[in-house]
Amino acid sequence: MASKNQNKPPFPNTLTPASPSNKKCSVDETSVDKRQKIGFAKMVGPANGSRTRLAFSVVNGGQDLTAAGGPASNSGSECGGIEFTREDVEALLNEKMKTKNKFNLKEKCDQMIEYIKKLRLCIRWFQELEGNYLLEQDKLKHLLELAERKCSDMEMLMKAKEEELNSIIMELRKNSASLQEKLTKEQSDKLAAVDSLTREKDARAAAEKLQASLSEELGRTQRENSSANQKISSLNDMYKRLQEYNTSLQQYNSKLQSELASTNETLKRVEKEKAAVVENLSSLRGHYNSLQDQLTSFRVSQDEVMKQKEALVNEVGCLRGDLQQVRDDRDHQLLQVEALTAEVVKYKECTGKSFAELGSLTIKANELEARCSSQSNQIKTLQDTLAIAEKKLQMSDLSALETRTEYEEQKKVIHDLQSHLADAELKIIEGEKLRKKLHNTILELKGNIRVFCRVRPLLPDDSVGTEGKVISYPTTTEALGRSIDLIQNGQKHSFTFDQVFMPDASQEDVFVEISQLVQSALDGYKVCIFAYGQTGSGKTYTMMGRPGSPDQKGLIPRSLEQIFQTRQSLLPQGWKYEMQVSMLEIYNETIRDLLSTNRSYSDMSRTENGVTGKQYAIKHDANGNTYVSDLTVVDVHSSKEVSFLLDQAAQSRSVGKTQMNEQSSRSHFVFTLRISGVNESTEQQVQGVLNLIDLAGSERLSKSGSTGDRLKETQAINKSLSSLSDVIFALAKKEDHVPFRNSKLTYLLQPCLGGDSKTLMFVNVSPDPSSLGESLCSLRFAARVNACEIGIPRRQTNMRSLDSRLSYG
Repeated sequence: MASKNQNKPPFPNTLTPASPSNKKCSVDETSVDKRQKIGFAKMVGPANGSRTRLAFSVVNGGQDLTAAGGPASNSGSECGGIEFTREDVEALLNEKMKTKNKFNLKEKCDQMIEYIKKLRLCIRWFQELEGNYLLEQDKLKHLLELAERKCSDMEMLMKAKEEELNSIIMELRKNSASLQEKLTKEQSDKLAAVDSLTREKDARAAAEKLQASLSEELGRTQRENSSANQKISSLNDMYKRLQEYNTSLQQYNSKLQSELASTNETLKRVEKEKAAVVENLSSLRGHYNSLQDQLTSFRVSQDEVMKQKEALVNEVGCLRGDLQQVRDDRDHQLLQVEALTAEVVKYKECTGKSFAELGSLTIKANELEARCSSQSNQIKTLQDTLAIAEKKLQMSDLSALETRTEYEEQKKVIHDLQSHLADAELKIIEGEKLRKKLHNTILELKGNIRVFCRVRPLLPDDSVGTEGKVISYPTTTEALGRSIDLIQNGQKHSFTFDQVFMPDASQEDVFVEISQLVQSALDGYKVCIFAYGQTGSGKTYTMMGRPGSPDQKGLIPRSLEQIFQTRQSLLPQGWKYEMQVSMLEIYNETIRDLLSTNRSYSDMSRTENGVTGKQYAIKHDANGNTYVSDLTVVDVHSSKEVSFLLDQAAQSRSVGKTQMNEQSSRSHFVFTLRISGVNESTEQQVQGVLNLIDLAGSERLSKSGSTGDRLKETQAINKSLSSLSDVIFALAKKEDHVPFRNSKLTYLLQPCLGGDSKTLMFVNVSPDPSSLGESLCSLRFAARVNACEIGIPRRQTNMRSLDSRLSYG
């Protein structure tokens, strides 16, 4: 996928046009029978009166016919999702051939071939539509048959259910009658037991009275006492028996009460089941009534049929009488024939000589009659064929007339649509030009070098000092969102930038502010965005984001997504873009290619060991474009490809551990996206460049604790950032000499800082109180950058000549 371009611009001056193989539909070029009859389906539009739009796109002299919408889908056809309205077909039939030279037969032939292709495409669409309608009709017939079959099955099930419910109702009625009889018997037994208990109580009361009377008479007589004692003992025995009988009656009564309660519950349950059955019975009765009505109607129709049968029987009787009369007439005629036959025999005997002649004449007469009958049949068949042909001719004339009128109407509609489309395309082109002009004017008014400040949140590892918050944000109307204050030793330092992002600002909030600047790269401008700040202030997070978290993607991935989405949206306007990517790092004043496939572990180690490696030289041309020799340049077509390359570069980038950051970037990372676009309709070309730079962090040796290789890296980083400060100071003072060549970083950024590029710097600040000194230095440097003035950005465009445009089209 990677292609190396050494010491050459990454793009040619012109773009080759798209190959004709991009056509969506292919049609054969065989001749079309002009007398072929085409059945046009009547297209009905939506209720609001809107109609399907028919759009034609021209690609390199070949025409593609595409349409969107419509009542039917032709996704399975060989012509994609093409559909036609009645107006479209009329316009196609009414289309006129326009040639610059009427004697140019080749041009006329090409136009006729294209016109025939369109007609064939329309015919295929109508054939597919007719096939879809037939399939839909068969499907509906099948569904109707299934519904009728299901209805008959439901009727059979309802009848079986009705019979089952009738049997259940009869059984429930029998059970209810038996339960009612049992309840009546138990109630009668209970009444009899209650009566016997009452009688026993009366007998006990009488015995008690008798015992009282006997006790009064006990002293009167001994005899009466002994008899009374005997009676009392017998009465006591009777009383005991009565008590035992009473107890048994009470037990029997309780048993009857429990049985009565269970019987009542059973009755209630039966009543509920009976109610449910009654409801089902009512619904079944309704169905039964409907069936009775149908049966009544059938019986009425049967009566009518019987009446018709009786009428037919009477008519048959009449016909039999007529037949008898005809038979009598036949017998009479037979008698006459016999008499005539006798007379003929006599006549033949008289005229025997002419009999042979009569036989030959009869044979000839029979032959003539047969020939005449056959000719009459032929004449009749020819007359029928002629009548059918005349009907078909009339139908074809009517169809041709309707087709012609529809063709005329659709031709007018297509002409109007083409004129509206041309006007709309002109308006879109003019609007796009005006948008680009206003967009770049707004960015120029905001300043060519803009500075944004971003403060990262406090981290768990940050030390919290006793002095409390050292960073504050003014809330006045003029300073809100643009100012930041630092407090050092009781003294407040105020700074104002184009935008200040507080710690709670998300990656999306930051990208919204630079999205217009990224758009300028597609419009043909050189754009540079770089992040500056001390180690651990969040520069890499701002530019790259956090891998694996879509919400925390940095400016580089979001910028690429916007560029590729905008490229896709500009395709209908005729814009086509090609893009190339390169990535490098400046490590210890040495340029490293992060996309090289045969890159060793360290280019620096090879140079130090005396092995000659690639010489990455920085070059600027007369147009202000910057190139690095021997650098790998990769053609890209999607944001996924660039994301893969970014991951590859991140793995190759030099990082190290210091006391200020666990994973500190030890080099300056430069991402370059070169954009080349061409508009085939306006023949306009643009070339833009987007540079996204993640600078290494500035740090103090006393805080970072760097030794050995880390010490050399820190010294190289601080030297390059010091050179960047010298360049900014020279630009701010408008000195004649600007020391761009003092470091590889400043020389690489020369077109961005001192040329015609649109430049934005992110100054990243740490809220850690221990980093207050470095934060103050970073903000002072950013304030000087914000005060610089560079040249007005130039848009790199190119308009082709009229001759080249005609040859290209």
